[in-house]
Amino acid sequence: MLELFGITKRYDGITAVDALSLRIEPGGIFGLLGPNGAGKTTTIRMIMGVIEPDEGEVRVFGEPFSERIKDSIGYLPEERGLYRKMKILDHLVFLGEIKGVPARVARARGRKWLERLDLGGWADKTVESLSKGMQQKVQFIATVLHEPKLVLLDEPFTGLDPINTEIFKEIIEELQQDGRAVVLSTHVMEQVEKLCKRICLINKGRKILEGSLADIKMQFGQNVVTLRFSGNPAHLERHPGVEHVGTFGQELTVTLAAGTDTNLFLRHALEGGKVEKFEIGEMSLHDIFIAKVKAEGGEVHDEAAQGR
Repeated sequence: MLELFGITKRYDGITAVDALSLRIEPGGIFGLLGPNGAGKTTTIRMIMGVIEPDEGEVRVFGEPFSERIKDSIGYLPEERGLYRKMKILDHLVFLGEIKGVPARVARARGRKWLERLDLGGWADKTVESLSKGMQQKVQFIATVLHEPKLVLLDEPFTGLDPINTEIFKEIIEELQQDGRAVVLSTHVMEQVEKLCKRICLINKGRKILEGSLADIKMQFGQNVVTLRFSGNPAHLERHPGVEHVGTFGQELTVTLAAGTDTNLFLRHALEGGKVEKFEIGEMSLHDIFIAKVKAEGGEVHDEAAQGR
């Protein structure tokens, strides 16, 4: 469905994307992950032909990108691009026609999507009357209205509340079940942890990890403890088997070195405070990313930590 062969893009001597190669198959959700500034948006713009790579090649549906195949792609950019004075349904019809959908069909599909996303009563309102989250819904509809084979979503959950985020996730899963390929680009890694079968983690324009999410998690093992702890986290770090302590809401995730006895670690934790929860499980994608960047001697961008 989509292949990247060593694509590279530089701006004023800075390499935004560095020799990136990927292969994306139909009927799956592929996560292009990394902190803000990692090169995700630049990569998607090269896929869409918005900018040309300095080196390498992009092939879509087995051939170089062209205007002819552009109508088979749905693209939700990170920056919003709706015409503020247009009525919402008219806007969707206009964008559908640009993609080759007859006006009558586009209008029927648009109404159906507006109803599904709880915007049915807003069809004759102008775009500028909508909240940011509602505008995001309209732009998402415009992305899928022409029923593309390949869907590129750049930070699709921006501006959405938890309920609408879940609705978007349901729709994305339906797209891949229908045989379409979905590329989901985000810096908020836990949002796609349950959606994506395959992922690519990039940092500073370079690919640092790629493959099946299940295989990656197996590779990094399951020596991770999640706990709710009333004491000082610094106490946990003093245990010789602790490699990393991270915060996730009201809980802590502790990565233990291979061979560390979890019972002894629990005893150590109890010496420093009250333990209300103690759960042994797999390493989160966020923590895998942090560990991988640090292992390569790189710095973790602030956005990676904020992406929790």
